Parts: sequence; structure tokens; C-alpha cells
Amino acid sequence: MSDDTEPVSAPLRRLGASLMTLGRIRLELFAIEAQEEKERIASLLLWAVLAALLAGFGLLMLILLVTVALWDSHRLLALGGGTVVLVAAAVVAVMKVKGLIDQPASLFQASIGELKADADALRRSPGP
Repeated sequence: MSDDTEPVSAPLRRLGASLMTLGRIRLELFAIEAQEEKERIASLLLWAVLAALLAGFGLLMLILLVTVALWDSHRLLALGGGTVVLVAAAVVAVMKVKGLIDQPASLFQASIGELKADADALRRSPGP
């Protein structure tokens, strides 16, 4: 045998190195997607809490305005109506939260798709 032939283990080492590189790239993609999702959720929560607080304060001020305007004639009706409006809004908000909780998560969808494509490519046998 000549010195130009490479050992049998060389292709296996290259295959192992390629698989390690592929795994590292996929893990990096997972990490990037997790970071993006974390930032999106934090921003969503911040703006949702701010919107809820401002809407709540606005609704309370409106109820207070109506109650003061009707103080001499129908103050109990105004307070009762305001209470019904606030309770109804709370029920709608709870139903919306339950709906959001029941939605399937889309975290890592791009990574899962890439891993499926990699698996399909590895399963395919080389054509003639």
C-alpha cells in the first residue's frame, strides 16, 4: 500500500466532525429562537399590563364621572351600572386569558423544521 491512502477512520472522523458542527449550529438556532421568544413575551407582558392599567383607570374615571353627574337623582343606579361594566370586563379578560393559554406554543418551530429537513436529507439514499 502507498502512503497516499488515508486510513479507514478518516472518513468516519470527518463524518463525526460534520455531525458535531451540524448539532452545534442547530443548538445555536435553538438559543437564538429562545432569546427572541423571551424578548417578545417580556415586551408583550409590559405593554399588556400598561394597557390594562390605563384602560382600568379610564373606566373608573368614567364611572366616577357618571356617578357624580347622577348624584342627586340616580347615584345607586350609576354605581350599580359601573359595577356591572367592570365585572363584565373582568369576565371577558379571564376568558381571553384562558383562550391564550389553550393555544399551542410555536416556540422552536423553525428549529424543528430544520431538524426534520436534516433527518429527511440523511434518510434519502444517493440517487444513481
